[in-house]
Amino acid sequence: MNYGSSSISSAAKTPARAFDFGRTHVVRPKGRHLATVVWLHGLGDNGASWSQLLETLPLPNIKWICPTAPTRPVAIFGGFPSTAWFDVQDLSENGPDDVDGLDASAAHVANLLSTEPADIKLGVGGFSMGAATVLYSATCYAHGRYGNGKPYPVNLSAVVGLSGWLPCARSLNNKLEGSEDAARRASSLPIFLCHGKGDDVVQFKHGEKSAQVLKSTGFENATFKAYNGLGHYTVPAETDDVCKFLTTTLGLDGSQS
Repeated sequence: MNYGSSSISSAAKTPARAFDFGRTHVVRPKGRHLATVVWLHGLGDNGASWSQLLETLPLPNIKWICPTAPTRPVAIFGGFPSTAWFDVQDLSENGPDDVDGLDASAAHVANLLSTEPADIKLGVGGFSMGAATVLYSATCYAHGRYGNGKPYPVNLSAVVGLSGWLPCARSLNNKLEGSEDAARRASSLPIFLCHGKGDDVVQFKHGEKSAQVLKSTGFENATFKAYNGLGHYTVPAETDDVCKFLTTTLGLDGSQS
């Protein structure tokens, strides 16, 4: 299933960039449809690989939408093209931020969720760069706007980030301060972050620091869990914890049929 391309204008004085997103894979719920979660892959990956894993999880009431990032030149690869949700030079909260690319991907995710029925709870999740993108989406939801000032259109009920980091961490406090609505949305949004202590791609300290920044800027419902010996991949213990979080957060208990 291909949802086509998305074009987002930048608030900067540079020409708008158009991003051609790849194929989107959908995993239909095996039981009654109660929630929809968009799940984002990591740098250089695609939606198909994660859809295969998500289909095996004991979460029959969730519809999974697994889009594929645009193929673009990536700075950390010396400009070599790769599937990437945004351009990146440093896999940490310290790197320069490609707000134009982040806005485009966050808008693509929101657009995928915006066509879901009104009574369906909406969530976002991702791995590595995908996790970074959904954390950026979470900050846009709380702020009520993307980085370019356009309104954020959907209500999020759950956020999951595995082996990721928080983009635009340095400016997050400025985004949220002074708005009671933003503070309320931030404090009530359940966020579950997981990171392996043996991660040699996105170092553990960056995941930990990102969680600290979220908490210090008002995301009081953010939980950070560390896994001894885990590298830059996922393991059953981690996916089990994600299942528990989503079941509780999205109210899926006892809804197997």
